[in-house]
Amino acid sequence: MTQHLPAILAHINAEAPAAEARLCDWLRIPSISAQPAHAGDCRRAAEWMRDQLAAIGFTAGLRPTADHPVVVGHHPGPGPGAPHLLFYGHYDVQPADPLALWTSPPFEPAIVQGPHGPRVVARGAVDDKGQTMMWLEALRAWHAIAGGPPCRVTVLVEGEEEVGSPSLDAFLAANRAELAADVAVISDTGMWDIDTPAITTRLRGMVYAQIDLRAARRDLHSGLYGGSALNPINLLTRILGELQDDDGRVRIPGFYEGIAEIGPQQAAEWAALGFDEGAYLGDIGLSVPSGERDRAALERLWARPTADLNGIWGGYTGEGSKTVIAAEAHAKLSCRLVPGQDPARVAEGIRRFVAERLPADASAEVTILTTTPGIEVPAESRWVRAARVALAEEYGRPAVLIGSGGSIPVVESMRRLLGLNSLLVGFGLADDQVHSPNEKFELRCFHQGTRSHARMLAAFAG
Repeated sequence: MTQHLPAILAHINAEAPAAEARLCDWLRIPSISAQPAHAGDCRRAAEWMRDQLAAIGFTAGLRPTADHPVVVGHHPGPGPGAPHLLFYGHYDVQPADPLALWTSPPFEPAIVQGPHGPRVVARGAVDDKGQTMMWLEALRAWHAIAGGPPCRVTVLVEGEEEVGSPSLDAFLAANRAELAADVAVISDTGMWDIDTPAITTRLRGMVYAQIDLRAARRDLHSGLYGGSALNPINLLTRILGELQDDDGRVRIPGFYEGIAEIGPQQAAEWAALGFDEGAYLGDIGLSVPSGERDRAALERLWARPTADLNGIWGGYTGEGSKTVIAAEAHAKLSCRLVPGQDPARVAEGIRRFVAERLPADASAEVTILTTTPGIEVPAESRWVRAARVALAEEYGRPAVLIGSGGSIPVVESMRRLLGLNSLLVGFGLADDQVHSPNEKFELRCFHQGTRSHARMLAAFAG
């Protein structure tokens, strides 16, 4: 069926205005999963996707979960012997606040000019409606020209990704047989730059903890007790101030156990990307790198773990003064993990780190809120090789293999519950303002991403 590819690419080009209009229709639905008032909008967004799939030959429906529905669609492709792909996306979006910082209403998509040509500005433009629409439009073009995709295709589009996908694991486990495939294809990542496609092969995991430290039975007057009573805020900040040594290494016991060093070829490929850490930090008003001093910039961002305080509170924080020694103090701590680290071992290390530094009269509780391991996708799989060929044909240059400092929990869930590796090919850019006001998606990226997915379908079939 690959003989159809030139006509399919021409069809995508001709249909570009219609594809943009469809994207804007979906973006107008305020499918904010975090806000109960938008539950109906989430369902509308799911129904929109279901109807789009049905229009291009899929058997598609909405499946209930404990909260927002999941869209599942199936297409038999050319028959049982063809490769079987599972396309994943999510229709839910982040809240748009603060609204005052948007240059146009967040759910009234605006096409505006930028340095790379026109872009669409709206909540969900790149995360993840725009990126999901790319493979949907590629499938639409295959349907129009060839009567259907050259592979068997299952589609899974959820509505709770932006709130941590609380219903997804149960859904995957309950529908394991129906969702069986050869590989999961996910577009929720980014390119190296607008001219250079990328495949993400490494994701960091997470251990997220809350630390609650307590001392006296009640808050105390600092004049009457200061100098005698233990101050939990002083103690907690002292303990947490020891998280890293002077060279940026994390002091949590057992933290680095199991980590595999990146190979020389991977290190050379990353070095060849020419990453400018000075410009990267300068964009956010910083100038001096943090983290492990003996590691290169991209290695620190993609292949090394971190421990960061995300919040700390206790005592009086209102206007004016209140001379109080608080009875308790609290902190939130996130550890980004890399492949090889055991989240359970890291969680136990956090507990031990705090316990070993507690004096008499102090107690601490460490609550683990989230645990996910780091993920590495096989870089030499047939799917990565095929995708690299397709992307090189579209962009005229090789796709680079990159890491991501963030986490995509569905990748770990699909591996653990479905036995699937994921192919992570995204088309977002670093300045797309994901989760921020004025989120945007370059239409050049949208259309080339659609063409890339059409090419990848042909390459997978071949």
